[in-house]
Amino acid sequence: MRLLMCDHPSWQRAEDGTAYRVVRVEGAVWLVAWRSGEQPRMTLLEGSDDFGPRVDVVAAPAHGHHLPASLWSALVGLGPVGRMRNPDLWDAFATSIIRQVIRAGHARGLYRRFCQEYGKLVDTPHGSAWLFPRPEVVSELGDDAFAATGLRFHASALRAAALAYAERGEKWVELAPRDLFEELQTVTRVGPWSAGATVADFLHDWSLYPYADRAVRTWATRAASGVRWPESEPEFARAWRAATGDHLSTLTLLTLAWGAIHGDTS
Repeated sequence: MRLLMCDHPSWQRAEDGTAYRVVRVEGAVWLVAWRSGEQPRMTLLEGSDDFGPRVDVVAAPAHGHHLPASLWSALVGLGPVGRMRNPDLWDAFATSIIRQVIRAGHARGLYRRFCQEYGKLVDTPHGSAWLFPRPEVVSELGDDAFAATGLRFHASALRAAALAYAERGEKWVELAPRDLFEELQTVTRVGPWSAGATVADFLHDWSLYPYADRAVRTWATRAASGVRWPESEPEFARAWRAATGDHLSTLTLLTLAWGAIHGDTS
């Protein structure tokens, strides 16, 4: 596989270039490892192998709908792109909350620091990895604990999300994308941005991703040289929906993938 999206902050890079992360799947712990040009390797570390991680592969459609020709050509040039669905809804939800307001690189550092302080350490052949702390751990942390890891701003939202997930998480994992999107927004300090990012990460529905955010606007502009997109988020959102049509989900993901290769995602 030429390209696997490694945008989730739990992905790490080993000395030999292998990208790897550990994930929870139905109570089990799996190691996922990938090197360019190869298929992802899934290794069960703990628990049952009844369910394993899932990788979705997408490619640009046969025609670019109303996309600028330069952007469609850039996305076609990516070839098939793989992305592993986050099999842990709690992790997807918490990660999206941490990503609120701040740049991806900053969020990555905060996520990893929080995991190393309060999560579970997992030894792998590629190096140490950490799982995000469980909801019951997060809900009991005091303000000082969040402040010590740089997450003071996110403390109330993460605690509210942890409590809500403990109560309703079993129901949430069964919901369809739109229903989950709406349900997550009933949690304090969770709006459409975090809800949409969570659904995209967990259910691979990128039509609900906040596609008017800075990342999509930036990469769509850079990939489509000479094209001027609307600058405001509402206007860009309308233009992006019109340009992508029935392929909104696929073309949004591929635009983010293009940025992962050609742009500075720090």
